[in-house]
Amino acid sequence: MTNRQDGRPSRTLTADVAVVGGGLGGVAAALAAARAGRTVVLTCDQPVLGGQVTSQLVPALDEHPHVEQGGVSASYREFRTLVRSRYGGLANPGGGWVSRLCFEPAAAEQALADLLAPHVAAGRLRVLTGVRPYAARRDGDRLAEVHLAEAPPPATAPDRPGPQDGPAGADGRLALAADVFCDATETGELLPLAGAPWTVGSEGRDAHGEGLALPGGPQPHAVQSCTVGFAVEHRPGEDHTVPRPAGYRRWRDSQPFTLEIAGWDDRLHRYRMFADGPDGHPPFWTYRRLRDGALLGGRDTALVNWAGNDYADASLIHEPRRARAEARALSLAFLHWLQTECPRDDGSGRGYPGLRLAPAAAGTPDGLAAEPYVRESRRLLTDRPVREQDLLPVPGQARAAHRHDGAGVAWYHLDLHARVGHPQSAYAPTAPFQVPLSALVADTPANLLAAAKNLAATQVAAAAYRVHHGEWAVGEAAGALAAHAAGRGTGPARVVADPRERALLQRTLARDGVPLAWLLDVASDDPLFPSAHLLAAAGGLAGPRTGTLDALPDEPATGADLRALAAAAERLAPGAAASAGPAAPGSTWRDVTAALGTAVDRALDRSARS
Repeated sequence: MTNRQDGRPSRTLTADVAVVGGGLGGVAAALAAARAGRTVVLTCDQPVLGGQVTSQLVPALDEHPHVEQGGVSASYREFRTLVRSRYGGLANPGGGWVSRLCFEPAAAEQALADLLAPHVAAGRLRVLTGVRPYAARRDGDRLAEVHLAEAPPPATAPDRPGPQDGPAGADGRLALAADVFCDATETGELLPLAGAPWTVGSEGRDAHGEGLALPGGPQPHAVQSCTVGFAVEHRPGEDHTVPRPAGYRRWRDSQPFTLEIAGWDDRLHRYRMFADGPDGHPPFWTYRRLRDGALLGGRDTALVNWAGNDYADASLIHEPRRARAEARALSLAFLHWLQTECPRDDGSGRGYPGLRLAPAAAGTPDGLAAEPYVRESRRLLTDRPVREQDLLPVPGQARAAHRHDGAGVAWYHLDLHARVGHPQSAYAPTAPFQVPLSALVADTPANLLAAAKNLAATQVAAAAYRVHHGEWAVGEAAGALAAHAAGRGTGPARVVADPRERALLQRTLARDGVPLAWLLDVASDDPLFPSAHLLAAAGGLAGPRTGTLDALPDEPATGADLRALAAAAERLAPGAAASAGPAAPGSTWRDVTAALGTAVDRALDRSARS
């Protein structure tokens, strides 16, 4: 490839949908768009896809307590199943107690490749790794092209992307053209390049009255911490002590380095390395253990991602070079403390020099993550962001505030780690919530979607979406919306605003096993699933069913149920409730939902053909 005199790459790839960014959101977006029959190009600035579960070295999944039963899409469930298949079906190969599923990054890499393989083989999907966006070209209010260059090594990544970034210079560039673009980059890199409005840091409590926002007005530099995790083995009797990094004493005393941590319950939780802590907590060693040697043979491999190596001295958005370098040094300093100063469980002294970095497990030359774990991205700026209040529990209700434009679900607490200049963490419980389509659509350019941690949400609310299944849900919704808009020859915003188009999209998502609302007892392989979720998203839950996460499908439908379901059907497709006719006496919720779902399907089919 060579550059033309106008500075644009001479080579151009085209697709219906371009997904820029190869983390979990990007993979889910590409999968959803390809599943819908669109041609897709997926790019990633790392050598491997996966983001959180690979290059950022957090393959200990942060999820909700119902994950084994529901509350995630069929594709996310398949990802988890494929990971487990790499270990003979073991439920938790690492045995880490922070999660129901902890594993090595290589297992995630293969699972994601397996998910995408059929679409690659069919020619619908092309995957480009090791490239990052450095420029974009607009045509009026539409994004026409994104220009990509070979990504520089992470340690030398410049503070600002630019045409000079790629080590191959002009020979390593290409243009990517598409009908719809999805920004699934880890830090929302495409938003400023495309001229989309964006924000980062704290909006401030004055903006939306959020209790966990920082007091006063906006503080854009108050970005959440990042963490460079590292993988270690324990080899008793050996000495693998790493050199003491510069700044060790400052970090040791200011972090501080300790196995004690402030809990969400405002109490100090105390741990020991290999034994249960004095408060009865399980060992620090098994917190994020990725490989359980007793189950799998060989030695344990543990991931260290802890308050001790949680870096908040500089923002990964504003000073990426400094943040990356210092976060790595901080992690080595914490490892040195664990090896030399950590109190031993038996009280015999200090330090575990047998802790050895595990490069093979981490998939890196040194055992440290290739990239920092990103807790906060640039976020799409709109006048209707998801706020803290939208995710909080509603008295008497099992779910958070309902959204008719729901296109996925997630559930995680509002978990804000230290922000630059504000070392205090913040926490609040949430209720199970949805992914609203309106949070994915940029005001400009008209064909750009947020597809990862960069959805239109406040800093506080985004902290609940950032985890593995939340990012996947955002990406999957964005990919499906992009595919629908490209296939219908319309803009994403029009799809979201038009009740008919939105219903068609939501039906596609539901048919693909994506939950649109929280219904734990209607599984994705239940024939009722598409109708139940489509109607529930349209407001079809009433009475006792609003106080539980179950639909109770085989219990009788009450008068309130009949009215709510009929109103939901009318909202989706005017005239559908009348065409379904009255419910028979004694009908169950399943009976009524199935009948109304069939009527809605017929009406939507007629609408799709018109």
